[in-house]
Amino acid sequence: MNLETLLAGLPDYAKDLRLNLSNVLRQPELTEQQAWGTAVAAAAASRNAELSAAILEEAAAHLSPEALRAAKAAAAIMGMNNVYYRFLHLVNNEKYSTIPARLRMQVIRSHGGDPVDFELWCLAVSAINNCQACVGSHERVLREKGVSEETILASVRIAAVIHALAATLELERIPSPTFAA
Repeated sequence: MNLETLLAGLPDYAKDLRLNLSNVLRQPELTEQQAWGTAVAAAAASRNAELSAAILEEAAAHLSPEALRAAKAAAAIMGMNNVYYRFLHLVNNEKYSTIPARLRMQVIRSHGGDPVDFELWCLAVSAINNCQACVGSHERVLREKGVSEETILASVRIAAVIHALAATLELERIPSPTFAA
């Protein structure tokens, strides 16, 4: 199913999401590649196969194969890192922070995409996965690279809308209760 059809099938209560998606994918603070890469990474992080398929289909017209691979790589690596570093943040035991992670993360350096775009995509996934340590780290790197707060927030807006769309699609799979008159 393509993205337009998927959005048209959303229930009326999710009209804001439908309208927001078209707006956030055209924010002037982001390049087309940044916007669609964020959408791909956020859809993967949101774990809805229907939405991911529709986003991937549409993104193919907006992303190079290298950028698409990098966006997927950002979702994959942050899926792992967010769990690990969120644990380190949540647990009240400093000893864990002194133990090496021993997790392979080479794709962070070898993703083949634009480094700033990759950081935006990692940030978006980390926001969805609620990892304070990773959100802080990627936001800091982006600011050090000269990326504005407006651009950073534009990427997070996409993540927020995509995540809400995924939740709505999952909710709509649940049969509605029947109410007595």
